[in-house]
Amino acid sequence: MSFREFVKDAEGLVRQACNSLGYEAPTNLDWSVPPSKELGDVSFRTGYQLSKVARKEPAKVVAEIAKKIEEELPTNRNYVRSVEGHPSGYLNFRFEPTSLFLDVLKAAVREGYGSIDLGEGASVLVEHTSVNPNKALHVGHLRNVAIGDSIARLLQFTNHDVRVLNYVDDSGLQVADVIVGIKYLGFASTNDSKKFDHYAGDDIYVSVNRRYETDSSLAEKRKLVLKGIEDRDEDIFPLASEITNKILKEQLRTCWRFNASYDLLVFESDIIASKLWEEAFSALKSKGIAKLETEGTFEGCWIVTIKGEKEGEDKVLVRSDGTATYVAKDIPFAALKTGLIKDRFTYDQFTVQPNGKHLWRTIAKDAGTKKSPVHWGAQKSIAAIGSEQSRLQRVILRVLEQLSGEDLSQRYVHVGYALMTLSPKTVASLTDLGDSKPSQEQDAHALRMSGRKGLYVNADDVFDAVKNAALVETKKRNPNIDDQHWYDDVSEKISISAVRFSLLKQDLDKTITFDLEESLKLIGETGPYMLYTYARANSILSKAESPDETINAALLESETEVDLITSLSKFDLNVEKAVKMMAPKWIAHYSFELCESFNKFYEKNRVLQTEQEDLRFARITLVRAFQKVLRRSLELLGIDCPEKI
Repeated sequence: MSFREFVKDAEGLVRQACNSLGYEAPTNLDWSVPPSKELGDVSFRTGYQLSKVARKEPAKVVAEIAKKIEEELPTNRNYVRSVEGHPSGYLNFRFEPTSLFLDVLKAAVREGYGSIDLGEGASVLVEHTSVNPNKALHVGHLRNVAIGDSIARLLQFTNHDVRVLNYVDDSGLQVADVIVGIKYLGFASTNDSKKFDHYAGDDIYVSVNRRYETDSSLAEKRKLVLKGIEDRDEDIFPLASEITNKILKEQLRTCWRFNASYDLLVFESDIIASKLWEEAFSALKSKGIAKLETEGTFEGCWIVTIKGEKEGEDKVLVRSDGTATYVAKDIPFAALKTGLIKDRFTYDQFTVQPNGKHLWRTIAKDAGTKKSPVHWGAQKSIAAIGSEQSRLQRVILRVLEQLSGEDLSQRYVHVGYALMTLSPKTVASLTDLGDSKPSQEQDAHALRMSGRKGLYVNADDVFDAVKNAALVETKKRNPNIDDQHWYDDVSEKISISAVRFSLLKQDLDKTITFDLEESLKLIGETGPYMLYTYARANSILSKAESPDETINAALLESETEVDLITSLSKFDLNVEKAVKMMAPKWIAHYSFELCESFNKFYEKNRVLQTEQEDLRFARITLVRAFQKVLRRSLELLGIDCPEKI
């Protein structure tokens, strides 16, 4: 039960009144929450929608409809208490608090509250992370992980059959650079002093790219390594596979720490070995989608022509030297996800993740199981990829549509997002951590990540810095607790909440400047503020009696009580908005507004000290409902709630 039911009741009354008055009600009755409580709880712009048909001013139309509802329609209106036509042309409804609040409180304490069946079991593939396995995740990658993981959680919560993919580009230039360093420049293939992904990125990858500038012979060695990986050369491929897997396992440890998990790792080398590109390329040529250029800038190249897109290198599929481009490598994977080519993989278990879920990987050879752990050709395929690749993703979509002859815009979806930077203060505070130090020219500016140039801060270092700051504060607030494991667990959860929430509360198209100090504040729109509020509610409940199942919701009549229950009633509306717009920020904003409502309620009302038993039990139930809804809301953002902080 939720605010949605009140809106449905109001909408039903509008339609009945329109019927009685001889008006044909609009298919969609537009509604919104009024800017002021004095105007009611929900407003319909019915006057504007019917004015032309009724040949009357909007104010007169709504006055008629309101009068019809109040005078002639049934007195039993479920959750609707009253309606009035406003001179502005809006129909303003007020809800009946006693019945609505009782049903909301009963529903909110149960599992599944807020879930709405938007998916009807539809199969969905969500691809995210997909960091090149040549280095550790830097802090800029975390926005991708947070967005992709939260979208997967939201879809799962709304009855979509979700599987999460992580694409492993183990055959590209970045991996080749690391192998060049180990094979030709004397870098060790093991390192016991630091996480291997940090060593590979900070020491090997950056050093090799600097050496390219002074040693031209290394470029030829990189070509040999790339060809050796693609051809599965017995001297190069096993080494590349070993190093890739070692780096990948460390990357996954970082992602697991960030509360993300996956269903399948898709290795690019397996796509190459399975000849999926050859199958896709053959289809593109046979249908005339890919054409060989015989003159001009792209002479000797196979290109695709996309209506409405400018000419450019990102439309080249195969270069004149016969090598496939980045977009060409993405096409077979995209075609596989949308079911345009058949699955040729076998599968094996890669590991078991901390949450107990099995993580599978693709295999090109005939080994493992042929049963896929994901549904290729899913009803929807979603990829979280930075906005700088929007054009590339449009090209891939148009190629898929030419292959299929169908509109795939609702099936192949790119969720883009802007870059992430670090504030100057945060850059300064992190320059003493680990080996991933920004260069001096970055000190006065927000830092933009670049792995090749060595301008980045590793995600693990950010987690550790935020955790250490949280640990100091946690010990200060809990001086009598003698349990280091508890301190460690709580400070870890606070740190993850701080980073996750700061990344998810923003518009996807806005560049984020992450500030470590701001993210840890216990006041304002931050993850720690959410956890602090949750812990406050939990503290109340730990000392409370168990109320009777029957509560008197009519006693919850103060302004702050009404506001809190109303906020609780709108959980599923925000879930629906976040899913339809593919924007987790709506859940972040909702969580903050919910916490604000609870803290105002707590400041104005006694709970455990209330002498009137019925009122005390009603308030305890309200606190319990808030606690459960906030926990569910934060879980959708990938944030765990400690019971005490």
